Amino acid sequence: MKVVVNSQVVLSRVPEGPIAPYLVMFADSLSATGYSVAWIHRHVLLGACFSQWLGRKPVALQDITTDHLTRYLRYRARRLQPRCGDHAALVHLVEFLRREGVVPEERLAVPEPFSVEHRVRAYEVYLREERALAAATIVYYVRFARDFLKYRFGAKAAKLSCLSASDVVRFVRHQAPRLHRKCAKLMTTALRSFLRYVRYCGDVDADLAAAVPVVPNWSMASIPRAIAPQQVRQLLASIDRRTATGRRDYAIMLLLARLGLRSGEVASLKLEDIDWKAGLLSVHGKSGHRNELPLPADVGKAIAAYLKRDRPHSASRYVFLRVRAPACAFQGGGAITSIVRHRLQRSDVDAPTFGAHQFRHGLATEMLRRGASLGEIGDLLGHRHLQTTMIYTKVDLEALRELAPPWPGSAP
Repeated sequence: MKVVVNSQVVLSRVPEGPIAPYLVMFADSLSATGYSVAWIHRHVLLGACFSQWLGRKPVALQDITTDHLTRYLRYRARRLQPRCGDHAALVHLVEFLRREGVVPEERLAVPEPFSVEHRVRAYEVYLREERALAAATIVYYVRFARDFLKYRFGAKAAKLSCLSASDVVRFVRHQAPRLHRKCAKLMTTALRSFLRYVRYCGDVDADLAAAVPVVPNWSMASIPRAIAPQQVRQLLASIDRRTATGRRDYAIMLLLARLGLRSGEVASLKLEDIDWKAGLLSVHGKSGHRNELPLPADVGKAIAAYLKRDRPHSASRYVFLRVRAPACAFQGGGAITSIVRHRLQRSDVDAPTFGAHQFRHGLATEMLRRGASLGEIGDLLGHRHLQTTMIYTKVDLEALRELAPPWPGSAP
């Protein structure tokens, strides 16, 4: 007996269990977010099987947890060959049920008072609500704060009043050799932030942040790895703009190359950030800093072409969306970096790196060679301090050669 779920899905039997009444709505939501018919059928079939298993236990809708997903997939694996994506499909189903209000949000375990996790969560709230730091910065700061407290207290209660300067020094000496120099530098910055927070809360009187050792990080020690203008032209020419993906990626590459945006700034760009009449682009930089930039004609044309022809129908306000379902915004700058890596690998461009930041370096380097001042470069890149822009003076090799005296004994 065949059962029609909706116009795209037909099952061989009537769905049973607590989720069965919601499978039609689930199928419709998948269709609305751009999933193919095959993927919708797979999601619904898996959901029907999961619902039947829940009904046999029995488990009510309001009692479903992530543990039930794991237990069902183990049960299923004993009878059928596991398929990649089964867990993600069930997570998608449960998230849909939560949005519909039929499955409550799963309560996270409340950490014990004064435990390491309790202290870390309080610090995270402080960074987000009091300091208003970027989400990526909070992730790093919290990570190192947790590592420090676990190193000092282990599984015991984290009595912050017991912290001392020697604890701080020992932790840095233990961790720094294991980390890349830049990551070690970030660790010490995060540790100072946490120790200032501890003093701010009144848990300690001493300024333990001053006890954090300095990790050697010579200013302007390396030359920025910048992609050359001809390499940018070659990369842009290699993108097939006859496809929807190609037109989206071409617009992204132009934003990186022409305006020097960070990958995260491209990912967070929203429709209201583009002032088409004034020809301006509002960029959300680090720490909530906003920067108004002129929108070049070729960049605006590429974005408009993508928006008119290729952007999936979505309620999302973000400019760039995933091509594959679900049609949603990118999770962060990492997705933009992945697009850059993919495009460079498909082209014959021998770029310095596979990252997105090389376009930013390339733009600054080319501006400097064309006579732009450091202030103008800093304004375009959204630098808040001139010292940040100073590193690009190292790449103006022609000017440096004119200033360099001849080597003793060299030919005149």
